[in-house]
Amino acid sequence: MAENDQNLRAEGEAADRETVLRREYHAQTAKVRWHELQVAYARGRLVTVETGMNLVEVAVQLGLDNTAVFRDWIASGRIAHVSDELAEDWSIDDRELWAVVAPPWVLVQST
Repeated sequence: MAENDQNLRAEGEAADRETVLRREYHAQTAKVRWHELQVAYARGRLVTVETGMNLVEVAVQLGLDNTAVFRDWIASGRIAHVSDELAEDWSIDDRELWAVVAPPWVLVQST
């Protein structure tokens, strides 16, 4: 009986954490110009998220350390480090991107 209670409590805590992360990341998501993201890019902390994916959901899964999901997204090319070529393209017109900070990463997505 005590083991079942512990399992239920752990599941509830995980669900609560996911809810809190989703709320926090949603509140922190904003449109940001490329020049404001260059420091994160220079530090290798900028990750691009495929258009059409839910940026907040990606941040939540990162916050939950959902390694299996991230492996799939990386393998399929849906998320990746921002390449030098992409950074150069975005720099030319100081592109506006959706961004959310999911420490230590900054996730970005084309608008």
